[in-house]
Amino acid sequence: MCSSDLTQGFAAFEARIQGSAGLCCVGDAPTLADIALVPQVFNAERFGVDLTPYPTIRHVVAHCRGLQAFQRAAPAQQPDAE
Repeated sequence: MCSSDLTQGFAAFEARIQGSAGLCCVGDAPTLADIALVPQVFNAERFGVDLTPYPTIRHVVAHCRGLQAFQRAAPAQQPDAE
């Protein structure tokens, strides 16, 4: 997946969640949407994608990264992480 695919997807997702987001993508409790979003943002950051145009996504991901379950699932926390 190239960065233009990511930015196109993030733009569509940003527009979609602007009306439903609270602390998470849909309200204040994590859903499957959050579970899918956080790794996509991780990959985007890894490849230097500018996330500035997506404030709702950045807000949601920041919140999720503060939750213990997301912290334990982070790539760097996995036994095979280098």
